[in-house]
Amino acid sequence: MNPHLFVYGTLLSTAGHRNGARLQREARLIGEASIPGRLYRIEHYPGLVEGTDPQELVHGEVHALNNPVSALTWLDAYEGIQPGAFDRNEYERVERRVRLATGEQLAAWVYLYRKDVAPLRLIPGGRWAPATS
Repeated sequence: MNPHLFVYGTLLSTAGHRNGARLQREARLIGEASIPGRLYRIEHYPGLVEGTDPQELVHGEVHALNNPVSALTWLDAYEGIQPGAFDRNEYERVERRVRLATGEQLAAWVYLYRKDVAPLRLIPGGRWAPATS
């Protein structure tokens, strides 16, 4: 199973969230990365909507999970993914290509926002920060 995970919100190493701290204990930070898309403020957290425009990027980090099966189980629960409830889930976990700051590309798990973004505020520049978002 792919051990790489791209995070862009509350799980960032700089976000100060308890689940981000858990992720740091259960994974190795590879480095900064980006993925084409747009970032929206949902409430106190962001949502990534996939895109194809290379000028619109969402910035985050890639982690290598020590035990992907175990980690993805609690991460899915944290992201509110309920098996068999796809239509009700706010996010879906998919594998996508991300670009590391070094220019290297790799496949990583990413949580994409699935709901309507029309009423949401776009986060300019695709960088989420808890204090300013």
